[in-house]
Amino acid sequence: MRLAALYSGGKDSTYAVLKAMEMGHEVSCLLTMYPESQDSMLFHYPNSWVTKYIGEAMNLPTFGFPTGSGTSKEELDSLEKAIITVKSLYNIEGVVHGGILSKYQNDIFSRICSRHNLATITPVWQIQQSKYMDLLLETNFEIKIVGVSALGLDEKWLGVSLDREVLGRLKSLSNKHRFNLTFEGGEGETLVMDCPIYYKRLVVRKANIHWDGQRGMFEIQEIALVQK
Repeated sequence: MRLAALYSGGKDSTYAVLKAMEMGHEVSCLLTMYPESQDSMLFHYPNSWVTKYIGEAMNLPTFGFPTGSGTSKEELDSLEKAIITVKSLYNIEGVVHGGILSKYQNDIFSRICSRHNLATITPVWQIQQSKYMDLLLETNFEIKIVGVSALGLDEKWLGVSLDREVLGRLKSLSNKHRFNLTFEGGEGETLVMDCPIYYKRLVVRKANIHWDGQRGMFEIQEIALVQK
């Protein structure tokens, strides 16, 4: 089946693309929505512009669409128009996304796809969180934390790359402070710097850390693709 991927550059949407390919689907393009602020209920905000480099790393065309004023209605309308656009360009038959537990997001994506006779592919839906995070490292995902917004996560986590030791600390904090380990509730944001479906890997050349006392962002200002 020809698919478009709802793509943020984060671990979940990237892993969903990998799994869709392993399932035998053809991922024809990446579709990224650009929200106006990090308060978006639907879309990843930090460093969303980097997806055009990830598309190049995957050898896939990437399309970016602004979400308008940022209201829920504007975001939904923008998403639907974006899906209609890529459906026309690539004759896609379905959309893959990396939703795990958010019924709100999954229902929205499913309704829009249904209206346009598109299948919805959800490879990581309701996956067990702790095992999933372990699996990402086992699958050689290089993941950088680029946003935090939860009790227990401070500015020291911004720009950190996940490894076994870091993931162990994150699991402990998740248990202690009761935040979602996969960050799907907005507790944090990630960016995949390398994984098995990248032909090149990403390297941050320049970045700034923003922290307001409660939440923060690792803002990438310059990034490069390098040979693996």
